[in-house]
Amino acid sequence: MSNALFPYLLLAPSLIFLSILIFYPLIRGFHLSTLHYVLTDPLNRDFVGLSNFAKMIEDPYFLPLLKQSAVWVTTSVFFQFVLGFALALLLNEEFFARGIYRAIILSPWAVAPVVVGIIWMWMFHGQIGVINDLLMRLGIIRERVPWLARIETALPSVIFANIWRGIAFFAIMLVAALQSIPIELYEAAGIDGAGAFKKFRYVTLPMIKPMVVVSVLLRVIWTFNSMDIIYVMTEGGPAFSSNTLATYTFLIAYKHLDFGYAGALSVFIFILLIVFTIVMFRTTGFEEGAVL
Repeated sequence: MSNALFPYLLLAPSLIFLSILIFYPLIRGFHLSTLHYVLTDPLNRDFVGLSNFAKMIEDPYFLPLLKQSAVWVTTSVFFQFVLGFALALLLNEEFFARGIYRAIILSPWAVAPVVVGIIWMWMFHGQIGVINDLLMRLGIIRERVPWLARIETALPSVIFANIWRGIAFFAIMLVAALQSIPIELYEAAGIDGAGAFKKFRYVTLPMIKPMVVVSVLLRVIWTFNSMDIIYVMTEGGPAFSSNTLATYTFLIAYKHLDFGYAGALSVFIFILLIVFTIVMFRTTGFEEGAVL
């Protein structure tokens, strides 16, 4: 066997495994988006080209759900990042039993999204939920609020649950980034007369910027595609008030059984996130392996 082919032979099992898990579903999704693939019409599997994408433009729910998805993602990721960064700064300091506090604070990320949805669904329950009980004891509300049954409060409630879970992700990533900063940089900045704010501005932020960009990007992608917490807590209701494109795609596929249209929605989400990734990398000046 040629020495040039041997490395590729070693990589072959991994490449085959990745092809089955990633590339086949991706290609299959693009293929489904060009078909009339409705399970209630099993004899019709005609090629329809871009008709499913035209249907998407004509869908009265599409643009409202796109805007709602933007609210879901931006609000969730913004507060997750801000609170996660604050926790990371705190956990990076030396204090008694720091390891125990780290385990407690980071534990929400270890909980499955479905379990998180169930926990918060009961906490936001209109009759027996602990949220209502706590707010009534504090005198903030006078009567029980059906948080997940009102159009005005359903999406904020789901976003709150998602923020609670996602804070730990940013805390984990940013603590790792903070601990990788050489202490000599802070010492040199101190010798030059830099105070705490200038050290943070000119040492900490530039050194952790690559990790910030990557973690925000990953969390945006995951949050946009997330439907577990929403579906468990509200199933997108009431009146589509807590739906997103991801949950809508799931409903189209598994309730309306229209896999062709669901495929078109999935392709749109895929392309949208690819464009967002490119724009974010270019606007942040991020380069792989670079410290900016």
